[in-house]
Amino acid sequence: MLKANTDIVRLDGAEKHFGAVRALNGVDFHVGAGECVGLVGHNGAGKSTLMHMVAGTLRPDGGQIAVRGNQEAGYSVARALELGIRCVFQELSLCPNLSVAENTRINHPSLAGFGWRRKAADLIQAKLDEIFPGHGISADDIAGDLSIGRRQMVEVARAFTLTSKPLHLVILDEPTSSLDAHTAGQLLAFVRRFVEGGGSCILISHVLGEVLQNADRIVVMRDGKVVAADAANAFDRDKLVAAMGGAEGHSKAAAESRKVEVGALRVRATPARQQDGKELIARAGEIIGLAGLAGHGQTDLLLAIFSAASRAKAGVEVTAPVALVAGDRQADGIFAQWSIAQNIGIRSLTRLRNGFLISPQREAELADFWKKKIGIRTPDINNNIFSLSGGNQQKALFARALGSDAEIVLMDDPMRGVDIGTKLEVYDLVREEAAKGRTFLWYTTETEELDNCDHVYVFKNGRIVANLGREELTEEKIIQSSFGDAA
Repeated sequence: MLKANTDIVRLDGAEKHFGAVRALNGVDFHVGAGECVGLVGHNGAGKSTLMHMVAGTLRPDGGQIAVRGNQEAGYSVARALELGIRCVFQELSLCPNLSVAENTRINHPSLAGFGWRRKAADLIQAKLDEIFPGHGISADDIAGDLSIGRRQMVEVARAFTLTSKPLHLVILDEPTSSLDAHTAGQLLAFVRRFVEGGGSCILISHVLGEVLQNADRIVVMRDGKVVAADAANAFDRDKLVAAMGGAEGHSKAAAESRKVEVGALRVRATPARQQDGKELIARAGEIIGLAGLAGHGQTDLLLAIFSAASRAKAGVEVTAPVALVAGDRQADGIFAQWSIAQNIGIRSLTRLRNGFLISPQREAELADFWKKKIGIRTPDINNNIFSLSGGNQQKALFARALGSDAEIVLMDDPMRGVDIGTKLEVYDLVREEAAKGRTFLWYTTETEELDNCDHVYVFKNGRIVANLGREELTEEKIIQSSFGDAA
């Protein structure tokens, strides 16, 4: 429920440049008390840069920032926290070698003295229970041992914990990107309760339905500018996509019209915990979906298939070269010290060789081809990979896999932080490559993406519990299989 005329935070004329890239170009933005503001736009539109300013992690090159009506000259992370502003960034920030409780203590220096560890554990456990009932996370778990979905749950819960400092505004940058539909629903329901209780929230999401259903007001960004802002009920999906710059209108129909010519066996795999003889079968030219609640064995099976491509593994047969598009790009995907071109070319070294050395020209040609084909937004492919937005980093990982000789492409929830326009382009690209005989195994937590698959295996507790053809594929059936008793 919107409260009267009080801005928690306001930016006027915000500008930010990164070399030749103008990330923000005179942006005006504000959030009122008791308001959930949805922020949408394609990758590279400037959303995350703007939120870094609100969180105090980036200083603007121009413009002003005010919190509760007071101009902030030396605004910083410490000042933001003091004023009750917190952020859950798209790239998760937990210390991987610390426990969940210890990570919570980092945000709450008042948890000091004898027994601080128990206090931190009780604090985060209570908040996890409140937001994500049945989460299965212990405060003693080491953060680096958790799946990316569970790390995201901890990061979100930590942002909402309270000790001595106030909490007025929480920025959620792609908070559901690694969560399954059930867990995402738990989080969004909590966000609405938080806002109705007088808190404020900024919700950034490429899942437009989440924004339309949960935001009070929506701001659309494009090319570093705000191009539209209005009450959420003034938008629908088509209006949002048009404001963002188009790129909708074909996905499910194109998938349904796809004719599959099944070829030779590419993958035969039995999950390690499977006891009833069910197995995953994938043939040349097929797009196979893996579904179910997050953390129920889908990623484990993809990694087992990836491993079996290079050495024999019990229960897994792989008959062609394999490439993996990682969903957790920071841990499993990108090489942080390398350029964009080097990150794209690493899976194609044999083709890029000139004698005993890698040819910089061939590497650049490969990267430039995929930059244009998949729309990687950068002025120079020799820039460091971290010069890209999160979504564009993910495009580089797609380019790495699709530009390689792999006949089997494994996709581990690969659309994390990717905008709707890019998703539709990737869907078309996957169908195009499948028509040429490539095989795709696609795990996703976004149910609508499964419309692109020829059939879908649903997982529960590390086992395949259903195999659904496209004609019987519905969200209800997936959820029913996910929560039903495993055979």
